[in-house]
Amino acid sequence: MTITTISSREFNHDVSKAKRASGSGPVFITDRGHTAHVLLSINEYQKITGKQKSIIDLLTMDGIADIDFEPARLTDLQRPADLS
Repeated sequence: MTITTISSREFNHDVSKAKRASGSGPVFITDRGHTAHVLLSINEYQKITGKQKSIIDLLTMDGIADIDFEPARLTDLQRPADLS
């Protein structure tokens, strides 16, 4: 894996060069000397994110229809307010 670093000016001037470089590893794009962005090939991106579940996947519960859930009624909350 080759890591390439280019300035944002170089990136804007030659996007094709950056895209070619992303085929062999990440391309760090700097802005005023500080790393601001990373360009990855789609294959590398999918390797990084493909194995992780999204928050939506983590919050959904498979087989939820098989669970019987009947919460107890809260009758104590239904009393008149004491305004005296």
